[in-house]
Amino acid sequence: MRGVTLTVTPEILDRYNVAGPRYTSYPTAPEWLDSFGPSDYEQVLQQSNEEHPIRPLSIYMHLPFCDRLCLFCGCNVVINKNHGVLIPYLAKLKWEIDQISRRIDTSRPVVQFHWGGGTPTYLSAAQLEDLFCYARERFTFAADAEIGIEVDPRTTKEDQLKTLRRLGFNRISMGIQDFNPEVQKRVRRIQPYEESKEIFDACRSLSFESINIDLIYGLPLQTPESFLDTVQKVIGLAPDRVAMFSYAHVPWLKKQQGSFAKLVPQGMAKYNIFRAGIEGFTQAGYVYIGMDHFARPDDELCQAQENRTLHRNFQGYTTKAGADLLGLGVSSISGIDRIYAQNQRDLKDYYAACEGNSLPTMRGIRLNEDDVIRRAVISRLLCHCVLHKREIESEFDLRFDEYFADEMLRLESLQKDGLVNLSPELVSVTQLGRIFIRNVGMVFDRYLQKPKTKPLFSKTL
Repeated sequence: MRGVTLTVTPEILDRYNVAGPRYTSYPTAPEWLDSFGPSDYEQVLQQSNEEHPIRPLSIYMHLPFCDRLCLFCGCNVVINKNHGVLIPYLAKLKWEIDQISRRIDTSRPVVQFHWGGGTPTYLSAAQLEDLFCYARERFTFAADAEIGIEVDPRTTKEDQLKTLRRLGFNRISMGIQDFNPEVQKRVRRIQPYEESKEIFDACRSLSFESINIDLIYGLPLQTPESFLDTVQKVIGLAPDRVAMFSYAHVPWLKKQQGSFAKLVPQGMAKYNIFRAGIEGFTQAGYVYIGMDHFARPDDELCQAQENRTLHRNFQGYTTKAGADLLGLGVSSISGIDRIYAQNQRDLKDYYAACEGNSLPTMRGIRLNEDDVIRRAVISRLLCHCVLHKREIESEFDLRFDEYFADEMLRLESLQKDGLVNLSPELVSVTQLGRIFIRNVGMVFDRYLQKPKTKPLFSKTL
């Protein structure tokens, strides 16, 4: 979708800007069970080795440490300026790498390896190399593996970038969020444009194959004009991809966000900031993949969406469909065929599990057949913006309009509001519907029908 210009009425915004999941999984994390533990996960790992055809691996490694807390942050982070805290964490992480590599068939190729955080470049160049080599010695990396890392331009040094590139990292995801000095000051993330450009240019000079920039819209003190200025600066850098995330205001989960609650743009004010971003990027030639992602037309994300092989997991949109995801480190999540499993979220609990010679699995869920069907439907809508009913019928031996009779009635309301087009063969998401794609997915989420005692999600826009 290029050159997008959209108008949303206040009525439509009020109707659809409601709390809802981001659908990096289905069922979503609030439905997972504490009764799913280490022994369950071990069993799943063993069973995954026996599947035919065998599935490749995608590995995510969580490095939670940061020097400073950004007030908007909703990630699982540990704030400590004393980098000595890395020593016990890296030891436990290596222990977990050992345990997982002993339980998984390591001839299965790793097609994707991603380091997130926190701030992975909290590690020194030597620590980055040591940890990467430790993992590479225990798994089999595909020759064309996608190897990526998240970096903070404020703390990343050129020697770290050179080390990463030499090791084989080929993708960089750079957190910027907003270039406006007043916004930066209010969210405690001072990051001058010149500083970010210097790191970006260093990445380009080192020939990383893909550079992604992360932005956030809806931060305190943002306006459409100020955010468009940030967008234009980013366009000038010419990243390969852009993730323009909606600020998730969840002060009941992240107390630090309460300090600027009255300054956060709401409703139409927030939508107009989003609109400035989407129009800016698409008019500059970026393709709107959907929800919060943009990519250059020649990027493999665009190609994957066109041929309907795009996939969505806990890192967002990816081209690596069909891989089992192994999560390593505190709070990390694994997705293996019909299960999800999450590691302990608190550092002390993660350490205690490892020291007790137990995998640090905290919770998880085994999907039933209905879960699997609905996951396929929601995923295809979010990834491809079109759903072929006959594909679902053939894959799961059902009659789509009968199985989803209630959902089809709800979709008719979305059609009246211009979010989808319905036909006997297809559910097609419109340009307007791509903005509210989470709402389209929510139609098929049976867990949302249960009453909730407390808020669980941020708003969809």
